[in-house]
Amino acid sequence: MRAAVMGSPIGHSLSPYLHRAAYQAMRLDGWSYEAFECDEARLPGLLAELRPVRGQAGAGEDAWAGLSLTMPLKRAVLPLLDTVSDLAVEVGGANTVVFRDGRAHGDNTDVYGIERALAEAGVPAPRSATVLGGGATAASALAALRNLGLFTATLLVRDPARAGKTVAVAERLGVALAVETFDKLDAFTSVDLVVSTLPGGAADAFAGRLARVPALFDVVYSPWPTEAAAAVTAGGGIVVGGFSMLLHQAVRQVQLMTGVTEVPVEAMRAAGEAEILRRSASRTG
Repeated sequence: MRAAVMGSPIGHSLSPYLHRAAYQAMRLDGWSYEAFECDEARLPGLLAELRPVRGQAGAGEDAWAGLSLTMPLKRAVLPLLDTVSDLAVEVGGANTVVFRDGRAHGDNTDVYGIERALAEAGVPAPRSATVLGGGATAASALAALRNLGLFTATLLVRDPARAGKTVAVAERLGVALAVETFDKLDAFTSVDLVVSTLPGGAADAFAGRLARVPALFDVVYSPWPTEAAAAVTAGGGIVVGGFSMLLHQAVRQVQLMTGVTEVPVEAMRAAGEAEILRRSASRTG
């Protein structure tokens, strides 16, 4: 059976290391996991090429089990799928495609990954939260907060006019969302949890202003720690890194694609951490 991660750029993805480690530990010798460079323009053709033909989707090394999707495909894939989970519809994005009986089903495991990452770090269910950034990961963060019992949040973005899709997600989730700009950050750090969905380095300018928050979830995993994460740690707060989210969303993907519920989480964690260390050493060596 075959699976892959798709996105653009894709060369940095840790997903192959996580999924391959799972297959090895589960002794799924006939399974493979690849990485494909794919942007929104190429997605319809590539998905059509990989989609099994109904009635001819039998098992075998060349059959496709599923796909992991990263930027910029999570939203673009929705109209191309046969079925979509309720959660993926709510969030407005699918990071997982599972092929079954010639049909492509979309799901979202990012929300699960965020919830598990927060729980693993011992972050209590927040009574207030501020989310930095307004993309697909921010939408998943709002869903995770809703699942943890929080129905109000503040979203900080560069341009509120471009946050319409995330505002629509909040409405579907039943979350009352206030949208502000980054220059208002100081007014929204007196919260239980700050979630930064900004890309690597983008939150560094806010590090000093985040230093006293009790908990920070930063979706960046390399290079780590980010300046924001280091500032919160120095201030005595709890920090959750993006690798934990990536790990647990991948665990759920393996479950969905293989149909096996018992997945070797620690083997996947070790493989991912080893690759992060290897990359760090290559940058400094």
